[in-house]
Amino acid sequence: MVGEEPDKTPAATTGADTYRSLAVRRLGKGRYEATNVRGGTLPIGTGEDTQFTPVELLLAAIAGCASVDVDHITSKRAEPAAMVAAISGNKVRDEHGSHLVNLRVEFDVTFPEGEAGDAARSVLQRSIEQSRDRLCTVSRTVALESPVAMEQSGRD
Repeated sequence: MVGEEPDKTPAATTGADTYRSLAVRRLGKGRYEATNVRGGTLPIGTGEDTQFTPVELLLAAIAGCASVDVDHITSKRAEPAAMVAAISGNKVRDEHGSHLVNLRVEFDVTFPEGEAGDAARSVLQRSIEQSRDRLCTVSRTVALESPVAMEQSGRD
């Protein structure tokens, strides 16, 4: 449930300051709404309309997380004139069930001319690699194949 801490957590790596949660509520057939602990909401759909599907939200989370990392590092040197992170992958169904393969995030970033822009350009590739290898919680979780427990809450 949103706001409750899990019963069993490795003490060395988790705690109240690292706990994250949200709830997804059914609004109607094929329509849902995610609500975070700060009260923000995000509509979710099944692909029948313009709402983002859960797979699209996962892709957005990966690209968004990496974008935050890359922007944080590079903008210390120069604000980008433009930044787009495009993500793609293939949804497959095989002996492992349904999942995504061939995930790829491609950054298209433009920095201003001059010394500050040159400094930002010089750390761009490294910042992308740092996001991929250790900073982006979302892509790291996918890459490390974290198990997901799913169970009934005990309520009707």
